[in-house]
Amino acid sequence: MSAAEPPARAAAGGEPVRIEVAGLAVYAHLGVTAAEREVGQRIVLDVALDLRGCRATVSDELADTIDYGAVARSVAEAAAGSSHRTLERLCGSLADLLAERFKPDSVTVRAAKPEPPMDLAVEEVAVELTRDRA
Repeated sequence: MSAAEPPARAAAGGEPVRIEVAGLAVYAHLGVTAAEREVGQRIVLDVALDLRGCRATVSDELADTIDYGAVARSVAEAAAGSSHRTLERLCGSLADLLAERFKPDSVTVRAAKPEPPMDLAVEEVAVELTRDRA
């Protein structure tokens, strides 16, 4: 199955599952200032895709679920290849991509800057967005 093909799965005969990719570190051109976008910075991404019915719980076949490797590659390529001013927009564009490409029932994207350009000591700043299939 290529990353562009949606999985051939159906809700019948499966159980609810959540597929997660956590701590995916990418170098992205993201930030409010032109300098931030030009230089870029490390962003840490977490994504979760929910399926109401996943036949792989019975079939044990990759074709009956979402390939988390394909999800990670899609997210890494999209984040590294884009330029956004806000974490909110990055999360939105990644959620759109994942919803279209993998057809989950819902998708959650969390993007964090572990070293934000601030004059205060913080561990990270992050934005999390969840979208449900309409």
